[in-house]
Amino acid sequence: MPLGEGSIRRLLRSLAAMAVTLTLAPTPAVATDDPLLESRWKSEVEAGRRVAAYPRPQMVRKDWLSLDGLWEYAIIPDPGEGKAPNRAVAWQGKIRVPFPVESDLSGVGLSLPEGSCLVYRRHFEIPKSWTESQVLLHFGAVDHEATVFVDGKLLGHHRGGYDPFTVELPLPGPLTSREREVVVLVRDPTDGGTQPRGKQVRRPGGIWYTPASGIWQTVWLEPVPETRIDSLRMIPLPDIGILELEVRTKGLRSQDLHVRARASASGRTVAVAQGKAGAPLRVEIPNPHLWSPDDPFLHDLEVDLVHGGSVVDSVGSYFGLRSVSLGQHDGRKRILLNGEPLFMIGTLDQGYWPDGLYTAPTDEALLHDLEVTRRLGFNTVRKHVKVEPDRWYYHCDRLGLLVWQDMPSGDRSISPRDPDLERTEESSLQFRGELTFMVEHLFNHPSVVVWVPFNEGWGQFDTPGITRHLRELDPTRLVISASGWTDRGTGDLVDIHRYPGPGAPEPETERASVLGEFGGLGLPVEGHLFREKGSWGYRGVEDGDELTASYERLLSRVHRLVGTHGLSGAIYTQITDVEIEVNGLMTYDRKVIKVDAERVAAANRRLRSPPPRLVTVVPVTGGNAIPWRWTTDEPPAGWTSPGFDDSSWRLAPGGFGTEETPGARIGTTWTTGEIWLRRTFVLEKEPPATLGLLVHHDEDAEVYLNGVLATLLTGYTTDYVDEPIRPEALAALRPGENLLAVHCRQTSGGQFIDVGLVVVVDSERDGK
Repeated sequence: MPLGEGSIRRLLRSLAAMAVTLTLAPTPAVATDDPLLESRWKSEVEAGRRVAAYPRPQMVRKDWLSLDGLWEYAIIPDPGEGKAPNRAVAWQGKIRVPFPVESDLSGVGLSLPEGSCLVYRRHFEIPKSWTESQVLLHFGAVDHEATVFVDGKLLGHHRGGYDPFTVELPLPGPLTSREREVVVLVRDPTDGGTQPRGKQVRRPGGIWYTPASGIWQTVWLEPVPETRIDSLRMIPLPDIGILELEVRTKGLRSQDLHVRARASASGRTVAVAQGKAGAPLRVEIPNPHLWSPDDPFLHDLEVDLVHGGSVVDSVGSYFGLRSVSLGQHDGRKRILLNGEPLFMIGTLDQGYWPDGLYTAPTDEALLHDLEVTRRLGFNTVRKHVKVEPDRWYYHCDRLGLLVWQDMPSGDRSISPRDPDLERTEESSLQFRGELTFMVEHLFNHPSVVVWVPFNEGWGQFDTPGITRHLRELDPTRLVISASGWTDRGTGDLVDIHRYPGPGAPEPETERASVLGEFGGLGLPVEGHLFREKGSWGYRGVEDGDELTASYERLLSRVHRLVGTHGLSGAIYTQITDVEIEVNGLMTYDRKVIKVDAERVAAANRRLRSPPPRLVTVVPVTGGNAIPWRWTTDEPPAGWTSPGFDDSSWRLAPGGFGTEETPGARIGTTWTTGEIWLRRTFVLEKEPPATLGLLVHHDEDAEVYLNGVLATLLTGYTTDYVDEPIRPEALAALRPGENLLAVHCRQTSGGQFIDVGLVVVVDSERDGK
């Protein structure tokens, strides 16, 4: 049988891996027969049409040179800390920068064996017009530890897989010889170390993904004067129409330097300010145009550095005037944007690509996910345990997408009931250093509104101290100290995860409530799968119509939680499939949007209206000591009918289940595989058409009204949710006494059942 292109490619990679193992003896990779999944931008990269966009949009200079493209590479035994690779290293081929070595787009597709290093080499020329300048060599990000040599000389060392860093090339003298050689030695222990590394593991599966080692963001050169602008720090004060600007410099002493700043709007100068470098400068904006998701207006900013009356350096930038805070609204603590309550509805975005892993194939691809997010009606993105290139945040700024920024996870995990970790000094210092750099690096982006240092207990330590540290670094944004289930009572937002959910934390007086993750509805799309077998989601659906309808139901429940629990934000899992996870609104290759985009957008827009209310008709029994007749022995036929004799059944209060079940309010303990329940209730009048069930079930349940099936429920919930009643069951109800009968099955994990009846009242329609 002839080999296809994908099989040939895998064979060549296996042979290459075998060649490396002769020296290093790594654990062999596991091959699969699945075709390589490709995004629609892959061909542009392979054809050499990947255009490097300017990497740093908030501090722009006119001259720069990308070093992306083909470099030489080798995988070698680790030469030891601080040692350069042997000059006689045997280069093993070409690698495409900036794609991780494990990725298909790198042209290599190999994992780093334990105890090995990845070495890059490239020759480049300094343009003649730059030879009088200081030349900076910038790295967007290298995972995890990089040592940089130029012409054999050690110029820099950096630890941190998500941080940009820079080395200075030697000053003009040595640059007269125009060709230079740069060598980068990379170490990456992946999950063998305690460093922040996000979802990367050596043996991916489930919610853990393929590593992304080595250079994974743009490498570029920039000529600068010796005395120059090093960074900008911008604090918007929209209430008083001021941008507070600090210009940090290198070279001459800042007290000998002056700054001129000019702000413009739509090409028209609106403000000019000047002052000392290194000191806060107030740029006063008359009639300020504020930034928001509905109107993401950005002001342009030009900054000149002046010495002795002459401009020695200039950069272009931009800013958005907006504030984020907490405040009271409708008796609840809410998130406020520019002083007004705004519900933040977003997607979990993990930033993985089938062919580029951590690296989007092109800038157009990077933008694509955000444009689809906006098209689907979301106003927020939770960037999950990853930090993206500057251009991703620039696109969020332009599109009006709010960002909840996670710190990448690392070290060990704790369970919900465990105390915080005791990390080693090395692990703690590395985390704090990378957290500090992330905040400082992203500080000027108006889109970033929330910091999330810990997720689901991964690496969680000294939670109060880390929260204080974040507030000292950035008092202008909100903090979720712990997203998930390891809350320590700190931070600005209390956050829970519920799959499929939704759910909400109990309201608090000092913190606003958010739902950090929910949904996870899984739909595999044939021909667009990373693996043909083994795909999974938190709950499966049959097709796009069911996925859309299920999303609409989830959002209607989220809307009610806005009123009942003061919910201020919710993050749906997730925007795209990732490897074997198929719970994305798009496929992993970005070729299929699985849902009806207009219906999803409409469901998200409805969150802007006043939330509906649930009016109790028949209360749920949890916590109310309302009795049911119940049995764990299978009853005879007719048990769902009003005339059935249940006098031999036990009488006890609901709900029925076990204490450890999420969201359960136990009246009676139930531990067997099945339970049957009956309860009578009285209706004073004909039931309204909006009558529904309020149910908490774990797991499958059947609910009957007067002997007629009202609903079939599969899976489980983690809180009480409303469910529609089938028309024929609704028609069976009458004024006077009626019967509610329930059968529930349990297979694994927690177990619980409780049922009531409610009427959904549209507050906006009814003027309430």
